[in-house]
Amino acid sequence: MPTLAIAAESPLQDEVRDLVAELNAALLALTPPEFCFHMSVEEMAGDDTTVFVARADGRAVACGALKRHAGGIGEVKRMYTRPSHRGHKIGALIVERIEALARAEGFARLVLETGDRHPAAWTVYERAGFTRCGPVLDYPDSQWSVFYEKALK
Repeated sequence: MPTLAIAAESPLQDEVRDLVAELNAALLALTPPEFCFHMSVEEMAGDDTTVFVARADGRAVACGALKRHAGGIGEVKRMYTRPSHRGHKIGALIVERIEALARAEGFARLVLETGDRHPAAWTVYERAGFTRCGPVLDYPDSQWSVFYEKALK
């Protein structure tokens, strides 16, 4: 495994744009567009969001973000690991960073929405202590979505 570094970075850089484009294409291959809740890199650059980028030997290979919501709720967003780097628990490390930041900022709970055809993602979240729940935030209840939550307090 190459040297791995995970840090909060601006999403407004070509390498992160490429990761997000790959993520969007992967989601659209499995889920109807109206049930893909993409967040653009411009939205990810907002003050309410912190983006973590994993780099292997300096090259961006994975990302994930914490989006802050009212009421002490943090949302895990834009989780993606390039196929070439899957199986090395990079996603789990990013989730750990997101959770640590949410705890440090005093959030009561983390939530997320993922697709109904993403069992590898479910494994990452369940191993990190998330449990399935009903719809969160303003997401619609649909056959295409699976929701998770984790209490932090």
